[in-house]
Amino acid sequence: MTRVGTAETGHGGAGRRDTELRTWRAHLRRAMTALRRPGPWKRGRVLAALALLLGLLMLLHAKVPNRIGNLGSLVETFLPWFGLFIPVLLIGALWRRSASAVAALLLPVLVWLNLFGGLLGDRSHPGGGLTVAEHNVGAGNPDPAGTARELAASEADVLALVEVTEQARGTYENELAKAYPYHAVQGTVGLWSKLPLSDTQLVDTKMDYGPLAETKPLDVKMAYNRALRATVTTNQGPVAVYVAHLGSARVNPRAGFWTTHRDRNAQALGEAIAAERNERVVLLGDLNGAMDDRAFAGITAQLRSAQDEAGNGFGFTWPAQFPVVRIDQILVRGVQPESSWVLPATGSDHLPVAARITP
Repeated sequence: MTRVGTAETGHGGAGRRDTELRTWRAHLRRAMTALRRPGPWKRGRVLAALALLLGLLMLLHAKVPNRIGNLGSLVETFLPWFGLFIPVLLIGALWRRSASAVAALLLPVLVWLNLFGGLLGDRSHPGGGLTVAEHNVGAGNPDPAGTARELAASEADVLALVEVTEQARGTYENELAKAYPYHAVQGTVGLWSKLPLSDTQLVDTKMDYGPLAETKPLDVKMAYNRALRATVTTNQGPVAVYVAHLGSARVNPRAGFWTTHRDRNAQALGEAIAAERNERVVLLGDLNGAMDDRAFAGITAQLRSAQDEAGNGFGFTWPAQFPVVRIDQILVRGVQPESSWVLPATGSDHLPVAARITP
């Protein structure tokens, strides 16, 4: 009986030792696994690198070359939207529990806020004795009469229209005649005003009239003119108003971001404004580009954006159904913008813009 008891005790002790050994082995495996697993500062290195690259791209966007497909201008056109990558990278960093990736995200966050943080709030203030508006009414607009009535209801004192076709011109003139006794149309751009207009003239923006342009008759070139200048007489004195519709910008798989005509027009328009003797200038137009684009440096060096100074948000205008970029602009010099806003959609693929200024 003693032997049996001793044997049972021995077998029981061996079982406990086996259990303890297995437990210690499991602990050891977990410890080795923990040692091999990278810490929070070593995890997510790819995410951290992407965050730094994003921040550097936004910070140094002016250094992105335009030699290949106008890449620099393309980046600058959609620069505000690069901020959308920040929450995507943040979700990835939290999922990977990567402290390094979270820390790296501070760079793009700070850069984006420095570039666009000031546009998030309402920058308007009361005042302003002159309301101006601009609209690309669209050559394919199915309801020009309705568009004209909606624009007249905005009660703008000065209204600039671009992409006015020969077929629709009479409709705009008839519908706007009662609200705007003064108007001038040159080619496909027009200016309607409640205040007297004078010194209306074409602005040569070096438009491309196609092959054998030098042989085209003047009336043919006039029909395709896309810029004018006029003087608006206000109670505070004359204001030079420019209306412009610059060449189109296109994303082409072969050519990249194609802006050849637009850039040439922008340079010519900048030269015309530089030669303007009136200190008070307002530019209203579809410039087919964002003002962050380096192609407009000759214009933005002289004029300030009413939307940037006195708007609310980014003020995107195109396309009308889901605006992603502001290409319809109100730019000023020598006057003070008090507020700027986007008007409701019309039959055009652009949204109208308006601003209240103190001449």
